[in-house]
Amino acid sequence: MRGPHNIWRLIRTGATFIRTGAMHQALEAMDAPPRLRAVAYAISAPFAWLGYKGDPELPPVTRAITALGPAYIKFGQVLSTRPDVVGSELADQLRVLQDKLPPFETSVAKRMVEEELGAPADQLFMEFSEPVAAASIAQVHSARRADTGERVAVKVLRPGIERAFRRDLDAFHFAAAMIERISPASRRLRPSEVIKHFESVVMGELDLRLEAASASQFGANTEGDAGFVVPQPVWNLSAKRVMVLDWAEGLPMGDPDGLRGAGHDVSGIGERVLQLFLSHALRDGFFHADMHHGNLKVAGNGDILAYDFGIMGQIDEYTRRVYAEILMGFIQRDYKRVAEVHFEAGYVPADRDVDEFALALRAVGEPIFGMDATHISMARLLAYLFEVTERFGMQTQTQLILLQRTMVVVEGVARSLNPSINMWEVAKPVVEKYIRESLGPRAIANDLRKTVQVLGRFGPELPDLVKAAIRKQTEPTPPPLTVTRWRYAALISAGTALLLLGVVLGELL
Repeated sequence: MRGPHNIWRLIRTGATFIRTGAMHQALEAMDAPPRLRAVAYAISAPFAWLGYKGDPELPPVTRAITALGPAYIKFGQVLSTRPDVVGSELADQLRVLQDKLPPFETSVAKRMVEEELGAPADQLFMEFSEPVAAASIAQVHSARRADTGERVAVKVLRPGIERAFRRDLDAFHFAAAMIERISPASRRLRPSEVIKHFESVVMGELDLRLEAASASQFGANTEGDAGFVVPQPVWNLSAKRVMVLDWAEGLPMGDPDGLRGAGHDVSGIGERVLQLFLSHALRDGFFHADMHHGNLKVAGNGDILAYDFGIMGQIDEYTRRVYAEILMGFIQRDYKRVAEVHFEAGYVPADRDVDEFALALRAVGEPIFGMDATHISMARLLAYLFEVTERFGMQTQTQLILLQRTMVVVEGVARSLNPSINMWEVAKPVVEKYIRESLGPRAIANDLRKTVQVLGRFGPELPDLVKAAIRKQTEPTPPPLTVTRWRYAALISAGTALLLLGVVLGELL
């Protein structure tokens, strides 16, 4: 129910931040303007006594977020990878949200295994450890299969997690609707669509059967990626609330000192993480969309291990090409081309000035080039980028939300390993390779071949289309939206030409 009762949830959110002492630290870290600080305190302070207490042993912001529930924890996980936005101290505090949350009882996990898999956990596994990692939605146990003796990871959803997420999502939907109603200018950001997109992603994460399928697909896509490992699911031991994966041992990527002590090239690992993500997004259109420190480890031989495939992103071929052209334009500092791509894709209203938009983009991109990343304030850069999008009437592109969000997270991971990393320089070889393979003559030939294949499937229907067109011409009063004969003739001619072209291409390629 997305009614006014959600006001209570939102008030309690602010009250919890006040009661735990997190409000001041959060606003200070985000460099919030004075007016926003005043409003936040005015709305929340009178209700401080209604806020959740949280765990007093945790730092204030982490204490507030964990008390508020899984949806807030997801947001905190993103911020934990952005010390350049929230500061190093707060980012370190939030890092415990990735995989060090309080676990639930092992006996509860075993009971869920029996309910989901239809057999006692002690019968399916000869060993079943205490939790080795606990995150916002599930926790993981190390186990050993009774039938093969192989070591595996058993992931079990937190009890009642579905209900908790739905409660928070309802409040988010209500807040988005209220923001759109109170501030018409915010509608270009499509807050309601953003929340809907977030909901579809999160609710998919609550079905471990889908996560198992994602792990299987991701593993197949990346099989040829050197130095990258995706543990595969054990299908006969996986269900909606329980999933079993191959075990993969490694050091946490969030521990740079430990990685250096083990002899790993930490800076090189940071670059590889960024390049692998871009390769998966551009090449496959299917990427890990939750690549924070807690979901990445480094094996003894230097391989990067990925975990937790509950949130995966997908983007179509056209959007990937647009995104690649935008990235390449920034890399080449061709801001006019970046602006033109935005207009061609319809991201910016056609009545705006493309040259003026190119100048605004130059102000966004130039501070990144020729400067050590440690001297770049990503918070200020993002704030200016927001001003640019507002001034030019850009609407939020929901199909890119997950990609952009993950890009921010992955860059944060890379910068935690190599503070001097420049994402544009690291991204250049990956983007250039994709553009060569996807925007050149071979790509055009492949596009034509796909078109021919689609038309070929409809070939048997062409005679019926011609007959329908002739009959329509004999009717005295054709109904509205009737397709005229010349359109069918044009379709048939175009289809025939493309079919012939496909045959020629098939002979040549």
